[in-house]
Formats: sequence, structure tokens, C-alpha cells
Amino acid sequence: MSRSLPLSAHYHQRTKYDPQTLSKRGKSLDWSQQPSPFKGYKIGTSYDLKPYLELDRNEPQWENLSYLLLLSYGLTAKIPTFGGDFVYLRTAPSAGGLYPAELYLISRGTELLPAGLYHYQPQTHTLLRFWDNHCWVDLQEACFRHPALEKTQLALVTTAIFYRSAWRYEARAYRRIFLDTGHLLGNVNLAATAHGFRPHLIGGFSDRLMNQLLYLDGETEAVTSIMALNPQPQATSHGKTALPSPVSFNYPDLAEDELLKALHEASMIQAKAPVPPHQPNLLEDKYNFPFCLKVSLANTDAENRYRQRIDWGEDQEDLEETLLKRRSTRAYTGEDLTLEELQLILHFTYHPEDYGEQGLLGDPDYFDLSLIETFVAVSGVEGLEAGCYYYAPKAQALRQIRFKNFREELHYLCLGQDLGRDAAALVFHTADLGAAVSRYGDRAYRYLHMDAGQLGQRLNLAAIQLDLGVSGIGGFFDDQVNEVLGIPDDEAVLYVTTLGVPEQG
Repeated sequence: MSRSLPLSAHYHQRTKYDPQTLSKRGKSLDWSQQPSPFKGYKIGTSYDLKPYLELDRNEPQWENLSYLLLLSYGLTAKIPTFGGDFVYLRTAPSAGGLYPAELYLISRGTELLPAGLYHYQPQTHTLLRFWDNHCWVDLQEACFRHPALEKTQLALVTTAIFYRSAWRYEARAYRRIFLDTGHLLGNVNLAATAHGFRPHLIGGFSDRLMNQLLYLDGETEAVTSIMALNPQPQATSHGKTALPSPVSFNYPDLAEDELLKALHEASMIQAKAPVPPHQPNLLEDKYNFPFCLKVSLANTDAENRYRQRIDWGEDQEDLEETLLKRRSTRAYTGEDLTLEELQLILHFTYHPEDYGEQGLLGDPDYFDLSLIETFVAVSGVEGLEAGCYYYAPKAQALRQIRFKNFREELHYLCLGQDLGRDAAALVFHTADLGAAVSRYGDRAYRYLHMDAGQLGQRLNLAAIQLDLGVSGIGGFFDDQVNEVLGIPDDEAVLYVTTLGVPEQG
């Protein structure tokens, strides 16, 4: 049956939260069916990575791999609950603490790791080799001979176990799964250079072949991204990170519990297709009204440019500490941020090229940032009038598009969460879904959310480093966000990140 909307847009419309219907669709959770956040294998060879976190060992290759995995997706806390179970926290945030992403490693065959397939097990910080065969050629075939795999010996693969998120978030889980995957990818990009790697992101691959390669059924668990680990940390990125899938206009009437599976299948790639010609990114001038208030966040004084950068310490020690201590803020005081604090957070998020001197990756891979737009709702920033602003990354400027203090509206559209009301500022990532689908097919929905997740993770870490509070929100009244921001209805809201002064204790 031919439809007017592609399946990705249909999914987005169907999974919007609406104040008139949300209470009706809610259901009580069956806690006896809560999925485990850990995946186990019954057989395999285990490689314990914990000894290589000790400072007195002299095995840099093992140390690099151990720290990269720990900082990307390792456990950081084990908190007991009243029921006797534990809540586990990791370096990457996850909606509801459900952690739908799994992390695998494929070795071409190195002095450290024989050729084969490995699963990272964060609860023990070990690598489990569950398949001991040369499979690099199969990886290259599944990735359409991506050039980043030619001289690389290791590759990370992220997957999603869909039920972990769907158990709580039902059909909307697909959004959260890819936001969570973006958090993980952001950590890899940030932790890699200090530990001897340059990650090359690959999102265009044959889903069927990659799932077969890792022995996944493709329905309960499926591959979501690949990162080739180049042993030259400062190597430049090359090769396409994103390839298009078909666009599906022919789909049946779908029940709510069929939406996630239908979109995932529709966004699969079977064969390599050319990417449409890339259009210049004109998005920063989209909201450039002649008489709107424009606030420059750029520091044009060359001698003081360091003041607009966050200092991550010698050998990125502060970055590693921040990755390990990161927590999502549960409550804000309602106090103001300073304009300098907001500027530092946005600068770190959008200008990685200015952090090469600190050893960070200056050009981390995204799928297509030209499709993402950023808005900031300001409730309490010293020196900045309350209202909604469009952030133009290249110009490093905030452009006011609405004049009002929106605290109560923000509280409401964040599903009544006090975080929305008490935060000093909320950062919204949005995208023109129609333009994205015209470029990448229904697979664009994956790319958009992973890119938004990466940006959100950089916001997270910057705020934590400045001793501020931060929390991502994936649940919101979609249409009300568009109304408050004053943006068109066809602009899809992807993610919300709250920033503020955290309550202590």
C-alpha cells in the first residue's frame, strides 16, 4: 500500500508523545520481565583486561586497549537497591539505565589478539573470544570494501538488543537505542587518541552480512555501527561514513508493537548505493533575521583564545576522570549559569578542531552534522536575555528567535520533569527529516539519532568538567517543543539536554 510519508517519518509521527494520549498508552511495568543489561556467552576464551589498568605494568598495547574499552563503555558504579539487586552505571549514559547497546571487537590477527570475534563484557572488564576464525575479509565485504579497513587490524562493532529498551519505552525505544549508541560512539572518539587509536566511523554496511558475521539473528539483536581502529591516532578521516538505504512508501497498517521492527527492516542496506551530491551547509543562516538579537560567543583575541577552551589536563587526565565520574543530574537548584560557562560547553561540543593541541581528535567522525540544528532555550544565563535561541556553530553565535521566559512551558513539554523547569538552559537537537531521508533513505533516522547522541555526550562531559549539572531527556511532547521553539512542524526533535547548577547531596 503506497503511503504519503516514508516509513521513517510515519514512525516518527506515530511515536510522538502527546499530552492527550500519553496517559492512555502508559502501562505498568512488569518488573519480573526487566531485561538484564549484560550479555553472556557460554563458551569462549576470556582475556582479562583489569590487570592492564595498573600503573606499574609495562605493556602499553594492552593498556591502550583496556583503557579504551573502559572509558568507552565500562562500569563506573554498582549501586545496591532495596530489593537486593544492583543498578549498574557506565561511562555512557542510557535511558532508564537499560543499556541496549553491546560492544564487540573484530581482530584481523595481532600480536595481542588472534584473529576472531570478541565480545566486551563490562561487568568483568574482559574480552571474550567466542569465534576463533579469520573473518576480516567478511567484514570488508559487509562494509563494501571501506578504505578505513584496509590497513587496520581492529574494529569495534556496536549492536542493539531491542527488547532492553522496548520493555520500558515500547515503540519509541528505537529513538533511545540510537541516542544511547551515539553516547557510546562519542566516548570512543574522545578516548581513542590518548590510547593509540584513530576511530573511523562506518554506518553504511550490509546489515544482513554484518549480523551473520557476529552470529546475530537481526531481529532481537542487530549491528548498528562499526568503527575501524587506525593505529595512527592523528590519521585523517577518509571514506564515506554514511550510505543510503531505500525509502519505503509501501508498508501495511502497522500496530504500535510492529513499528520498531518495521523501521529497522526498512532502513537496512542490501547493496551499496551512491550518496546524493552533498549540498553546502547553509543551516547556520536559516534563522538569521535582520533585527533579531545576536550574541557572539567567539573570542577574536588570539592571545586569549585559550580562555574559550576547556582544559582537559596533562595527557587528558581530566577527560578520563570526567568520563569515569560522569553522572546524570537528578535535580537543579534553579540558579543561573554564566554566559562563559554556556559558551565553553557549546565550543567544546561543536569545535573539536580547537582541541588538537590537547591531544584530542580534531575531526571526529559523524554521519552528517549538516542535517542537525541546535536551539537553546535560556531560562537563567547571566548576561543573556531569557528566550529561545538558534545556535550557529560556524559563526559561534546565538540568535534569539523568541522572547520570553519559558520555564513553565519547558517543565510541561519535558513531561512534567522538574529538570526542564529548574535547568538554566535546555539544548535541543532537531533535523529536517524530509531532507535527511531524501539523502540517506529511511536509514537517516538511525544516523540522525546517533549524531545527536554524540553531540549530547560532548555536552555532558563539558558540563561535568565545569562542575555543572547535565541530563539528557529523550521523552518530551514533540509538537509542543516545536511550538515553544517557534520552529516548523516538520522539524523533527531528536534530543534534549538540560544544563544547570546541580543540587548537592
